[in-house]
Amino acid sequence: MKATFIGVLLFLNYTLLFGQSSKAPAYPLITHDTYFSIWSNTDELTESPTKHWTGAEHSLIGMIEVDGIAYRFMGKNGDNYKTIVPAGDEVNYEAAYTETNPGENWMNPDLDDSKWKKGIAPFGNNPTMSKTEWNTKDIWVRRKFVVKDLNAEALYLKLNHDDDVEVYLNGEVVYKVKGWTNKYIYVPIPEAAKSKLKAGENLLAIHVINNVGGAILDAGIVEKIVEKPNPKLQTAVQNKVTLNATQTIYDFTCGKVDLTLTFTSPLLINDLTLLSRPVSYISAKMKATDNLLHDVRLYLGASTDIAVNTPAQEVKANQYTANGLAILKAGTTSQNILKLKGDDVRIDWGYMYVAVPKTSGVVQSIGSGADVAQAFNPTANTNLGGKHLLLNTLLNAGKVGSSGKEQVFMLGYDDIQSIQYFNTNLLPWWKLTKGATIEGELAKAHTNYAAIIKKCEALNRMIYKDAVKAGGEEYARLCELAYRQSISAHKLVKSPTGDLLFMSKENFSNGSINTVDVTYPSAPLFLAYNPALLKGMLNGIFYYSESGKWGKPFAAHDLGTYPIANGQTYGEDMPVEECGNMISLVAAIAKVEGNALYAKKHWKTLSIWADYLSKEGLDPALQLCTDDFAGHLARNANLSVKAIVALGGYAQLAEQLGEKQTAEKYRKLTKEMVSKWMEMAADGDHYALTFNDKGTWSQKYNLIWDKLLKMNLFPKEVYEKEIAYYLTKQNAFGLPLDSRKTYTKSDWVIWTAVLADKKQDFDALVEPMYKYATQTSSRVPISDWHETTTGKMVGFQARSVVGGYFMKVLEDKLRGK
Repeated sequence: MKATFIGVLLFLNYTLLFGQSSKAPAYPLITHDTYFSIWSNTDELTESPTKHWTGAEHSLIGMIEVDGIAYRFMGKNGDNYKTIVPAGDEVNYEAAYTETNPGENWMNPDLDDSKWKKGIAPFGNNPTMSKTEWNTKDIWVRRKFVVKDLNAEALYLKLNHDDDVEVYLNGEVVYKVKGWTNKYIYVPIPEAAKSKLKAGENLLAIHVINNVGGAILDAGIVEKIVEKPNPKLQTAVQNKVTLNATQTIYDFTCGKVDLTLTFTSPLLINDLTLLSRPVSYISAKMKATDNLLHDVRLYLGASTDIAVNTPAQEVKANQYTANGLAILKAGTTSQNILKLKGDDVRIDWGYMYVAVPKTSGVVQSIGSGADVAQAFNPTANTNLGGKHLLLNTLLNAGKVGSSGKEQVFMLGYDDIQSIQYFNTNLLPWWKLTKGATIEGELAKAHTNYAAIIKKCEALNRMIYKDAVKAGGEEYARLCELAYRQSISAHKLVKSPTGDLLFMSKENFSNGSINTVDVTYPSAPLFLAYNPALLKGMLNGIFYYSESGKWGKPFAAHDLGTYPIANGQTYGEDMPVEECGNMISLVAAIAKVEGNALYAKKHWKTLSIWADYLSKEGLDPALQLCTDDFAGHLARNANLSVKAIVALGGYAQLAEQLGEKQTAEKYRKLTKEMVSKWMEMAADGDHYALTFNDKGTWSQKYNLIWDKLLKMNLFPKEVYEKEIAYYLTKQNAFGLPLDSRKTYTKSDWVIWTAVLADKKQDFDALVEPMYKYATQTSSRVPISDWHETTTGKMVGFQARSVVGGYFMKVLEDKLRGK
């Protein structure tokens, strides 16, 4: 009886914890891949427009009408602008330009620029974004335009620049800044400059300096449309938000009706059919709070900006029915499939879909705004072209009482073709089934809704329970936060030779596809729950070498720039880094699967990389590694650890494959390397950042594979000494990456914490990561690179590397192997 009572208490405690309110830097709403990705960046769902992970508005508007009173429960109308002088994303305008210094009066209207070159904007060095090539350091552009109406009040400069920029209107300065955006920003035009605007011809003059990397310049002038508050629309009261692995759940009070809004993206890591189906659910459960019946109607508006790179692009939208569903569809008129590549870009091919069961209570239409009148008294538009349109769905729920009702919306995206892989365009995984259509996927998603939700709830419980068991409650919350973000930074496709490919995008780093040192930190989530997906991250890199397309004796850094995987585009190799990453991950796969069959398939390539590490890995030369934010390092002690543990993993693989002599050779070599490493890195009570810089330190997170794969290469004293030292170096928001700066990488901190044998030490290192995740002022899908003194992001967001948070779960799963 006592045991039963304790079990009940534990169950109740688990249930309460699992259902408690959550706090996140940003809340995942729709998460499938790097393009179909919508988030709320505020704690209140009505506090801001919903956004793509890059920050571009991908607006979802939700309203409910209860007994004739309307309440907004989701989203917010974003800023809208009227074009005065169109930028290059709207029209192909011509401007005069020069790449040689034109002198100090270059911005004045009376300057003679007749001998300047003429070009179509945008200007830049990315052919997918620019119309006129610009590869020099400086460019000066003069654009003449005519204005007839001077009544505009809130004038803004619409500007895209990379890097430093200065802008003048009729000779008066409008904007100067050092830095870059690589996206369109809207800058208020100062009164001094605005006063220079005249009826007739005017001049916009711009100078941009490209200091390094990408180059872009485009500009126009717009008027901000100021919307007045609508007194007929109230804001729903948000009571709670709960986040788990596959769902984000909001609870609202809307007058006499409570609303539970659940966003479910069925990213079931162990079910590739569901994981690849690009359909998310928005469930609205309504229940009266006063035991009376209330007339309820539900409205969902989805912006066609979800299917464009910039809102200036023309779209075509229409409404139709199929398989018992009422469907809204929208996409660009241009449909330039797989033409746009880069980092801060959105998809502008394929089609978005909003679908609900076709009943008499459903009205769908297409419009251009999201006000109450249009939402609950829609026009009859079911076919429309234009820009920045809104797909409207109105559901009449009828009488809602205390027993409650549920209405479900489905959002889907058909990207038609997903990845270009060595000059072959690949279909999304779900389209590999003969005859598959998006309408069919929507129908299956609708028919199997209840069963799919049960599967999601089971996975939610598994992820939470595994993480609590491994590392405790705060650690579990970090894993829940990381789950959808990590998976949805990938795209699942199949190679022409039949290999599964799970292709990552290096989000807000440089946009590379299938970056090895992004795969490496992401790996623990996939090793813990589905190593086939990790193989899908490695397969393309192996093919690159084994096909002869990459002829160097070490692993490539990437396969291109997302979504084009035709070969490495990163300008610098990372030889020790990427060889170490690849070998360690293959050794980890063998440990998880209990066999070395995957290694056997790629043994020749692995042997070439192991040979390279045996010669270059112990004392690395000056070369790029994944942690070179503060500059390149020679003789990097943590990079040396990576090489040593990778070679230890290679020896393990050789043993499993019956390569006895090879195994013995590398066991002996790694033993010698460890001894030399300890001698060279020794720095009193810790081990140094580099072998020649005493008085420095760094996280030696690469040791983790020595511990998890039970290689026993490094003695216990190394771990104990390092952990004890780290605990003296923590700041409010965590342990710095190394002694050069106070910023850190949260994925590496979790790996470092797992090096600790004592739970209190693990908790001491993880707690500041939880504090960062729940208190940071950087409201974006969690950044893995943040400042430990302030908790603010330094760079990166929405990256897959947060899959590395699952390292403690992986350790727990490997404990008995």
